[in-house]
Amino acid sequence: MVENGATSSHVLVIGSGGAGVRAAIEAAEHGSVVLLSKTIAGKGGCTPMAEGGYNAVLREEDDPSLHAADTLKGGAYLNDPALVEALVHEAPDRVRELVAWGAVFDVAPGGGVAQRPFGGQQRPRTCYAGDRTGHEMMVTLMDRLAATDVRVVHECAAVELLLDEGRCAGAAALNRDGELGVFLADAVVLATGGGTQVYDISTNSASGTGDGYALGYRAGAELIDMEMVQFHPTGAIQPYDARGRLVTEAVRGEGGRLLNSLGERFMSRYDPERMELSTRDVVARAIATEILEGRGTERGGVWLDVTHLPPEQVEERLPIMLEQFLAYGVDIRKEPMEVAPTAHHIMGGLRITPGCATTVPGLFAAGECSGGVHGANRLGGNALAETQVFGRRAGRSAGLEPERRREVTPAIDRQLGALRRRFDDYLDGEVPPHSVVKRLKLTMWEGAGIFRDHEGLARALAGVEALRNERLRATTRRNLLECCTAENQCLLASLICRAGLLRPECRGAHTRRDPTCELPPDRSPYGHTFLSLASEGIEEVRT
Repeated sequence: MVENGATSSHVLVIGSGGAGVRAAIEAAEHGSVVLLSKTIAGKGGCTPMAEGGYNAVLREEDDPSLHAADTLKGGAYLNDPALVEALVHEAPDRVRELVAWGAVFDVAPGGGVAQRPFGGQQRPRTCYAGDRTGHEMMVTLMDRLAATDVRVVHECAAVELLLDEGRCAGAAALNRDGELGVFLADAVVLATGGGTQVYDISTNSASGTGDGYALGYRAGAELIDMEMVQFHPTGAIQPYDARGRLVTEAVRGEGGRLLNSLGERFMSRYDPERMELSTRDVVARAIATEILEGRGTERGGVWLDVTHLPPEQVEERLPIMLEQFLAYGVDIRKEPMEVAPTAHHIMGGLRITPGCATTVPGLFAAGECSGGVHGANRLGGNALAETQVFGRRAGRSAGLEPERRREVTPAIDRQLGALRRRFDDYLDGEVPPHSVVKRLKLTMWEGAGIFRDHEGLARALAGVEALRNERLRATTRRNLLECCTAENQCLLASLICRAGLLRPECRGAHTRRDPTCELPPDRSPYGHTFLSLASEGIEEVRT
């Protein structure tokens, strides 16, 4: 419904990946829904690119308590236990729901959804559709969405959340032509995905620019654990324009071996029990160490080898990987892949309750832009499960919010006026946004990467803040969104560096070379880092 130039709905969902679409499907049970998609809905974001799988307890020999224990241990005990309990107990129902809706997962020899082993897990519980699991899920979810009354607005990006009397009342958005739209709602769900495009080498699609973190922070929401950036151990390193492209953990799940330039299966030095199926933080640090100590390849990587596996296993279980590397001139059935760590996933995000409520009334969050589920390190296969468990929860919570006045109030009008003045500043600016983003990526890669220390983080933060002060320039209104996105990326980078400086320990993905606290994770005196417009710091754990 459009009134006085504003689009009105009961629930506004921002983001069209797995969490956003699942939230919209659920919210549609309770009233009108608008889904805003920065890209073509169902085509952008990380879910369609997710190759490995979806963790769920489906076998008698497995148990939710084991899944929870693996998730907490893998997350260095920084996870919110209530969120973990929701994940492990509801993931099975959500995957069965996908199958009922038409998703085609691989089938086990004895029937039922096939499951493979993934790093850091005591049982094979990762459901998969070859190595295109996320794509299969998105096709299914988009079919289901089409059967609802949800209004989908493609290629329209939220640039600011709108507040009225302390509540989130909607969002302002720009379409591809730079036209401003106003979307009012009784409740808003943020499901904008991740943001590792702030790093020079990243698995994320071009849309992984951290918009949700920035939108939430500017609206006053509290964010937690933003220092926890996962570097996936295995990203492609050639050709140059494909650097960072994900080489799925399914390769190691199927039996892939990591070798250094000396031909050594080096994981025996870092985790002799789990070897290549150790957690991602351990494997990423191991690969980085091998490279730094001179045992890497000439291009600065290591080898990931599946040539010992039967060719038919590679063809059936890893078809996308086979196709991807054949395009580069590498037949992985006969020669190893060359890989190195790449920025992949942000474990931190908006603080949420088990019902996905943020600290701003009327604002809910689900998926990668929320924090607390994965703690300090995410297990492979838990992200796709998270999209469905918490997407559904966020959609239901938002849908159950009471109807309120939906109009452009004086408070909202003032925010829109400030936004228009910001656009005018862009049109009168000086520096192309792509120049700022290019320098930002290098700054973050050098100072806030896998290995960190106070000096490097402080230097990175100073560089980021200098970039934030540059006057971004839009040559036409079509470039306004590019400026907004660059500003969001700079804010996200600042949050990562500030949170990193707050945590004085090595914990999960946060590896400091100069820790002042060296207690093991289960005895750490520290809890979440937190950042908001009102305050920032690190929680102390009472023992």
